Amino acid sequence: MSTDTVTVHILDKDYCISCPPDERANLETTARYLDGKMREIRASGKVIGADRIAVMAALNITHDLLHRQDGVNFEVSSTRERVRDLLDRVDRALTTEQDERGV
Repeated sequence: MSTDTVTVHILDKDYCISCPPDERANLETTARYLDGKMREIRASGKVIGADRIAVMAALNITHDLLHRQDGVNFEVSSTRERVRDLLDRVDRALTTEQDERGV
């Protein structure tokens, strides 16, 4: 599989990254997102130094990702529970109908 070298600009620095051609747009979008998060942290004035800003951005992004995954996992669990409840209701209804018919 061929790769392209893509230059992304993050917090006033250029980085050359090898990337498959079909992932170029995703890489550029990701780099813009990271750049924005790092600029927000730098603008707050609470964190000084590019390394520290990068670590804080990574922690914040990871926290957001894990929080979203927890929400998705909760929704999946809730949906499974609702499906089980519906299946139980269908089973009870079918059993009741069979009992009434004498089957």
